[in-house]
Amino acid sequence: MKNDLHTLRHSLSHIMAAAVKDIWPDVKLAIGPSIDNGFYYDFDFGESPFSEADLSKIEEKMKELIKKDLKFEKREIDIIEAIRKEKEARQDYKVELLEDLKKEGELKASYYTSGDFEDLCRGPHISSTKDININAFKINKVAGAYWRGDEKNKMLTRIYALAFDSKEDLDNHLEMIHQAELRDHRKLSKELDLFSISDKVGQGLILWHPKLSKVREILETWWRKVHRQNGYHYIYTPHIGKDLLWKESGHLDFFTDSMFPPFSDKETDEKYYIKPMSCPFHVEIYKTKIRSYRDLPLKWNELGTCYRYEKSGELHGLARPRGFTQDDAHIICTKDQFKEEYRKAVELTIDVFSRFGFDKFKYYLAVRDPNNKKMYVGDSDVWDIAESTIKEILQEKDIDYKLEEGGAKFYGPALDIKIFDAIGREWQCPTIQLDMNLPSKFGMKYIGPDGNEHTPIMLHRTIFGSLERFCTILIEHYAGAFPVWLAPVQIKVISLADTHTDFARKMASRLLNEDLRVEVDDGNETVGNKVRKASQEKIPYILVIGNREMESGNLSVRERGKEDTRQMTEGELVGEIKEKMERNQ
Repeated sequence: MKNDLHTLRHSLSHIMAAAVKDIWPDVKLAIGPSIDNGFYYDFDFGESPFSEADLSKIEEKMKELIKKDLKFEKREIDIIEAIRKEKEARQDYKVELLEDLKKEGELKASYYTSGDFEDLCRGPHISSTKDININAFKINKVAGAYWRGDEKNKMLTRIYALAFDSKEDLDNHLEMIHQAELRDHRKLSKELDLFSISDKVGQGLILWHPKLSKVREILETWWRKVHRQNGYHYIYTPHIGKDLLWKESGHLDFFTDSMFPPFSDKETDEKYYIKPMSCPFHVEIYKTKIRSYRDLPLKWNELGTCYRYEKSGELHGLARPRGFTQDDAHIICTKDQFKEEYRKAVELTIDVFSRFGFDKFKYYLAVRDPNNKKMYVGDSDVWDIAESTIKEILQEKDIDYKLEEGGAKFYGPALDIKIFDAIGREWQCPTIQLDMNLPSKFGMKYIGPDGNEHTPIMLHRTIFGSLERFCTILIEHYAGAFPVWLAPVQIKVISLADTHTDFARKMASRLLNEDLRVEVDDGNETVGNKVRKASQEKIPYILVIGNREMESGNLSVRERGKEDTRQMTEGELVGEIKEKMERNQ
């Protein structure tokens, strides 16, 4: 019977610990779980020297152990005896884990043995190392990790490895990693001059350079247009709000660690926070007047710049900054309107991503824990209706989804949608979240047809997630070669010599008047260098202007990704580019 991949990876983690303990007998062991695509184990090497050069040594020792056909055998011992055992072995991290288990009321501790090595572990494991393909795993990196993720604790050495069922799967994943390195948005940003982060400005605060700013401008304009066509109304809200707002919303109770510290009004000494999200502001707009059921649904959208305090070790270029612009939308509706509005939100999300060439999605529906419904706010009947309605919508649209029981936030079920990029990686972007908390906390009401007050349904919805994160995905998905409609520069006009400069500039001016994005290279470099530079900048169209082009009126056009140069009239070029732009917009 084929082993579950999760179990296989867990067992390999166990073997890694055995190998490291064999090479460094005094090493202290922490934890070693299975993760996506592989596993890791955390070690405390103490004063023992360790470097990346040792990884190959560990991998060879693992293969040596695997070939011995070691059995994985489970035994349970008294928790007190286990603590004494680990204290004698000076395994401080295992002692701490066991002490926690004891506090939770556990009387026994589970251990797994393979050969001479034994480790505290709940399991499960494969039956024997003979079930491991020694060519289907690879140690790939080492990193620092604080014990239990707390920066106040000691920094441990985390050794990562990849593991799959077959060598082919491993090789495919290694190729994907290689492609991901080539497409890394931070690397491409330096090559294409897209963005930067300055120590003087601050960690996680993005400086958008002109080219990526143009991409962002195009995205924002298009996003507003699409939402306008779908019945949304754009609003603006401030970047800061009084502490009273965040107290009422619950953010100060549950979200303070992710918020920047407050600052005070110089005159009144009232405290203000820079906003981590825009939702409470939208609620305040709703409450400015009495609403009727005839006013609903209300669909408001905003590109709201927010700030969250991310730990420095978690920051990652554009993908995870501290300042970001969220493409927020809130749909406020009645219970009767809920299904239709939710369906429209799903359809709009799919339509938006199809414009960028994304056509493969994974859907995750997070619902309540059926055995612990008391931990969720809101009417239980509304939860039941909402969860069943979302399931109906997905079934009616023939969408396969994974049900995540217990995955819902305390205030409502959510549909998370993951997209796949050009090299097969998953990215989390769109979320459609039902909120039963804010309408209740803020006392949102509408007058129903019966003349009584009712609490509306509120949906939070993002498509891009944030402009920063979505631009990360686009840069890496396209490997920096933005499609024509998104390209910050669509055409590079190159003059062969000084005598062609005036003609090149006039042509560029005409193309600019057609609302195309054009640059002229009339420098003193050779035409070969100019063309090479434009190609490296991944510009879709390169025009070379010489005597022949000036005399004939035809253009020599080199299109990105194609070897041959085409002859086109200026009108034909403009028509072709505009047709490509209109196809997406």
